[in-house]
Amino acid sequence: MKNIEPYLKQFQTQHQLPDDYLTSAQNHYTPLINALLQQQAHSQQTLTLGINGSQGSGKTTMAAYLHTVLTHQHKLKVVSLSLDDFYLSKSARLQLAQTVHPLLATRGVPGTHDIALALTTLADLKKPGRVAIPRFNKASDDCVAREQWASINAPVDIIILEGWCLGAIPQSEAELLPAINSLEAQHDSDGRWRHYVNQQLAQHYQSLHEQIDSWAMLKAPSFDCIYQWRLQQEHKLASRIKAEQGSEQGASGVMSDKAVKEFVMYFQRITEHLLTTLPKKVDFLFSLDNNRSIANKTR
Repeated sequence: MKNIEPYLKQFQTQHQLPDDYLTSAQNHYTPLINALLQQQAHSQQTLTLGINGSQGSGKTTMAAYLHTVLTHQHKLKVVSLSLDDFYLSKSARLQLAQTVHPLLATRGVPGTHDIALALTTLADLKKPGRVAIPRFNKASDDCVAREQWASINAPVDIIILEGWCLGAIPQSEAELLPAINSLEAQHDSDGRWRHYVNQQLAQHYQSLHEQIDSWAMLKAPSFDCIYQWRLQQEHKLASRIKAEQGSEQGASGVMSDKAVKEFVMYFQRITEHLLTTLPKKVDFLFSLDNNRSIANKTR
């Protein structure tokens, strides 16, 4: 275990984590890691782990921890992907806003991702070749230029794919009918936006879900705490950009506290639906308390 300690320390520093995170992660995630190792060794093929978690739940941090341990302790070839990195470009979303609904200019909901690119990337990572990994810059709210993408030699042993709406299923017509917050009431009074999002979820995202071999979920206690989590996440992003660039100039795309409050409303409908429908389907369920600590785990 000694040889992995510098990598874990680097991981902890990079993600600005408290000292007790590594102990907690080892206690809670070791059974998941062991299951992945057994499953991958048995299949001798690329294994894809899907991680669902609401805004600010810590799924990206969890994915990075798993990547660190699987790579440096178990010597596997692992790639971490975020559904966020498959967002459509700002110009593509503006086109959707003009032709379908203005709310689609804002990234996040089903219909604002390039699912075809995600499926192609997953497929390419399972066969020999050099694979470019798409990236999205949240600070500029746009795709990173293709020539700046990192690349990896495939096939890989394990793909970790995390995303807030991974595992979501479409809602019924009756469920879509009432507006559930002020965003929907004021800006989607006729339901066009939420019907389009639901249609996209049904037509395209289920194909992505079919590529996942094992599922884990970081389950928030309720939607109410997600605003505070997302706020912390945005503050951390702003701090990282300031540290990297020495000023706040490059952080123009970082959201204000008010903007974050409005932003999470875009996710409320699907997040609340996921909290009631997904837990019984996943292989590993990690229930969080209000402070994002794991209060309970179920396999």
